[in-house]
Order: sequence, then structure tokens, then C-alpha cells
Amino acid sequence: MAFRNRRAAALPAKLSRSWLLVNAAREEDFGPGLACEADSVIFDMEAAVPDNKKAFARDNVVRALSNGMTAWVRVNGTDTDFWADDLAALSETPGLRGVMLAMTEKPEQVTYTAMRLRAGTPVLALIETAVGIENATNIASAPGTFRLAFGVNDFRKDTGVSDDPMALAYARGKLVIASRVGKLPGAIDGPPAPGANAAKVTEETLVTASMGMTGKLSLSSEHVDGINAALAPSEDELSWAMELLEAHAAGASVGDGSYLPRLARAQKIADLADSYGLWNA
Repeated sequence: MAFRNRRAAALPAKLSRSWLLVNAAREEDFGPGLACEADSVIFDMEAAVPDNKKAFARDNVVRALSNGMTAWVRVNGTDTDFWADDLAALSETPGLRGVMLAMTEKPEQVTYTAMRLRAGTPVLALIETAVGIENATNIASAPGTFRLAFGVNDFRKDTGVSDDPMALAYARGKLVIASRVGKLPGAIDGPPAPGANAAKVTEETLVTASMGMTGKLSLSSEHVDGINAALAPSEDELSWAMELLEAHAAGASVGDGSYLPRLARAQKIADLADSYGLWNA
């Protein structure tokens, strides 16, 4: 049985825009989550699950990933009693695509996590505290780190800042720069509020894009389409790229020093459009 959305399953995780978190204690939600348009799906064994249900949720995930499903998994932080058991249980599951490490504050936490999994398993470092933000560059360069993600709500609890984009700009910018320094794919922003309407999701995701982040977490499958659209090339960008590439193929001459950079950007937009299935959307 095919569980995963085919388009999303074929998309490299380095290009994933929407990252849907699914409560690992609710096994009945796994199938619908995997079938939706989310570029990547994360079974969440951490924040969504109380301590007395951790083992139950872990068993759900292991069973799903051993019987045809494929997904990322958010594991508990290294300073908890659950981290080692999470990794031991996941290390042999054939459907594990990678793990999201909660409460990442130091580079060695990522490396220790990667060492307990099958060789090459990517680790998405979820940074949720002031300490993590200040260590982001080192975390991005740590062996095993695949991408950085921003745990906005816990960061706000830790620091007392508001949800105003200006108040969060330093942290977001830090993750973007750290990702670039570490030669990682673009950073992933925190999620819209669960009850956010479509307009609010688009508004927040445009802030994400303006900061240079290329992915966004989601707590609801209803937010996935808005996130995907706002983090994909726009219709104007697609038209511009197509016109430039067609002119270049027809023999357009180099006009000035900006031509080659513009051509490279047009090709990048075209490649993303192919990956996201936008040309004929």
C-alpha cells in the first residue's frame, strides 16, 4: 500500500517547504498526514506527547515505519530520559527518513544523535532557546546536521520576546546566516498558530520567505497549501524565468555584468518549479 503523497515522496528534503508535525500518539493521523501535500512529514514524539504516553507513541512510530510508512521523527532532547530509547528504537526502522532533535543547544548533541542512528541518517536540529541561537553557527557545522529549524514558541518562552516579526528577526537571521556558513539547505521557520486562517498563514509565511528561510513547520494539514505556495516561486517569477531562459536558448547576447547572475537565478527558479510541479499547476 502506498502511504505517501507521490510528489512529496520524490522531493529531496533539502527542498522541502512545508514540514507537517503529526502527533505520534495518534496513529490514526499518520495516513492522512502522509497523504496530504506536505513536502515532509514528522511524527512528533516530543512536544505533542505527555511523558506517560512516550512509550506508547514510540511503539506507534516504530510499527508504522516498519510496515511501509516513511517519515521523519521528532525525538526527545538529549537531556531527557527518552532520548536514548527513542534512538535505539528508531535505529533499525526501514522507513525512517531522518530525525528532528528537540531542544538543540550544542553541536555535539547533533553528532551524538547521528552516531546512534544508521550511518547517513540526517538530523534536523530544532533550535528553541537563546543558547541554541547563539550556538547556531557551530551547530550548523556539526557532523550530522542536515538543516536548522526554529522552535519559535519555546524560544519566546525562554526569552520573553513577542511574536512580532521585528522581535524575532535577530533569531531568524542568525539561523539563516548559520545555515549559509555551514553549507546547509535553507533554515526552517516555526509554525503558524493551529487556528490561523489562510490569510494569516500566507502573511506569516511571507515573513518567513523575506527573512531568507526556505521551509516552515506546520501543526495542521490545512496550512500546508498556503505554506507551499508562499515558499515557492511566484507566477511573476516563473514567467520572468521562462522568458529569460527561452531568450537565452534562442541566442540572446550578454548585455552587461548582471546577465549571468540573472540567468543563474532564472535556472534556479526553473529547477524549483520542476521539483514542486509548478509548470503545469
